[in-house]
Amino acid sequence: MMPWLRYCPLALLMLIGACSSPTLRYHTLSAPPTEELPVKPPAAFYLSIAPVGVPPQLDQTPLVVRQGTGGALVLENDRWLSPFGEEIRAALAAALVNRLNARDVSGLAERTDVKPVIRIHLQVRRFDAWPGQRVIFSGDWSLSTLRAGTRVQLLCTSRFNQPAPGGYPDLLQAQQKIIARLAEQIATHVDRWAPGYRGDCVE
Repeated sequence: MMPWLRYCPLALLMLIGACSSPTLRYHTLSAPPTEELPVKPPAAFYLSIAPVGVPPQLDQTPLVVRQGTGGALVLENDRWLSPFGEEIRAALAAALVNRLNARDVSGLAERTDVKPVIRIHLQVRRFDAWPGQRVIFSGDWSLSTLRAGTRVQLLCTSRFNQPAPGGYPDLLQAQQKIIARLAEQIATHVDRWAPGYRGDCVE
């Protein structure tokens, strides 16, 4: 056997390894319930959660994390199951349905002759994640419904600062906790507002 032939299998393995694609890891903001909520009677209203507005730099499939005061890193191998805005909407809708025991009729025709429909709009202003440090969220949201043929609306703002001292799994859990906190805040206002409350938003 010629001497160089003995190196062919090793070279072939190295070539295959170099050409293989890195493993893609997929994540979701929809977390399983972590607390036993009191059983509530079916809500006297329906929910309709509109598509969530997200800053363009965040509304993509790869995860985006912050570095220092002005840097950002796109994690091409860590991706959301769906675009970030849809991840937020799906997680928020599931949490609200669970907390309010209300049916989600998003995407369906409104039938206010059966039950009033409370529409929820969320515009995310900031959802920044610093690995090993924290996640900061700010967003504006509204509730609206028809009362006596007139659409009425409540406008609110939410801000959260969630510690995330560990690695990437802790960072993802911090983001999930922020969605849970946001859902709790919105649900509290829905319960107050649905019977006819017309006051201001209280943070």
